[in-house]
Amino acid sequence: MRRLRTLCAAAFVAATAFAAASPAAAAPFHVIRYADTGFCQVWDNGFPTNPWPVHYTVLTHRQPTYEHAVAVKGWLLNKHYCSL
Repeated sequence: MRRLRTLCAAAFVAATAFAAASPAAAAPFHVIRYADTGFCQVWDNGFPTNPWPVHYTVLTHRQPTYEHAVAVKGWLLNKHYCSL
């Protein structure tokens, strides 16, 4: 029983290390704008569903990181393409 627990723990550590290494190549981010309110949001394309409500427009091309997408969103807010 002890060997089984050790094996499971080792498999969990290996899977966690693999998962931590792979998000760098994960899905890119976009900045989207809702048509009704003008509110902008950073959207992760790796999320398995579409944004809700469905009346939105994608404002940017693919952004490599979340931080970069937030910076682009800040620029769009500053230029009044988005509202708070």
